[in-house]
Amino acid sequence: MSTSNFVDYVKIYCLSGSGGSGSTHFRREKYLPKGGPDGGDGGKGGDIIARGNSHMWTLLHLKYTRHLRAEHGESGSRQQSTGASGKDIVIDVPLGTIMKNADTGEIIGEIVDHGQKIVLARGGRGGLGNVHFKSPTNQTPKYAQPGEKGIESNIIFELKILADVGLVGFPNAGKSTLLSVLSAAKPAIADYPFTTLRPNLGIVAYRDQKSFVMADIPGIIEGAHEGKGLGLRFLRHIERNSALLFMVPADSDDIAKEYNILLNELKQYNPELMDKQRVLAISKADLLDEELKNEIIPDLPDVPFVFISSVTQSGLVELKDLLWQALNKIV
Repeated sequence: MSTSNFVDYVKIYCLSGSGGSGSTHFRREKYLPKGGPDGGDGGKGGDIIARGNSHMWTLLHLKYTRHLRAEHGESGSRQQSTGASGKDIVIDVPLGTIMKNADTGEIIGEIVDHGQKIVLARGGRGGLGNVHFKSPTNQTPKYAQPGEKGIESNIIFELKILADVGLVGFPNAGKSTLLSVLSAAKPAIADYPFTTLRPNLGIVAYRDQKSFVMADIPGIIEGAHEGKGLGLRFLRHIERNSALLFMVPADSDDIAKEYNILLNELKQYNPELMDKQRVLAISKADLLDEELKNEIIPDLPDVPFVFISSVTQSGLVELKDLLWQALNKIV
């Protein structure tokens, strides 16, 4: 997935359509000069609606959309004719998109199913025509109801990518390199922090023509749950992964400590993440001989682990086996 065409955050000003005004028309015919009120109701204003589309994976199509304005309803007319309703605006978004009010922070909803619709801004109701206000004491009401105004708000669209396995690690832990080796994805790779600024997806082939989706997400740092580094922009993507692959390089001073820091950041962000299946990969294992590996093993955390090297491609088959077991909860 190219970093130039993956967009996971946009903010759009939305204005639904106002309802049309009711009519104050009176019935006038050749032999019925004073036929009484017959003004129709105004039409409803158009809604702004988000719709789930399973064939989309980015908010790129909304990147340059700054304003969405739905049509207003038309005014009512004679013979109790109701005005036409304003046309709705329906925007397709990928599954996993959350919409929230930018001003209040209130979550409007989350799109999780193909075809699911969520009304972001409801159009105003049309006003009642004067025919509704006729009474025994007022046979000729010369007034009608105006239509309701449309709703305006700034809506934030945030995409949480959906993947089977999410890669968790500090910057430069080798996550992008691993993804490029296990799949056909071509993430940016360089020897400096935060090479990965946006998530990358790759399809990992497994035994018997099976496969699973792996997500390489920007590196986490201590304090990410408070917004440090790439912070919350990273962490929200983890929520939609079925299993988490923690990556700690073999040349780390304390592998267990780094793992626990990463785990704590996830816990502080959302305690429910602790329920996900976890696997630990000690990357850059080509730097270790068997004696060093045996010295490290007793101090590793109590999770399934494997020593891997993306350079020599050692341990990758065993890693895929562990991930497949985690995804299928094979104990």
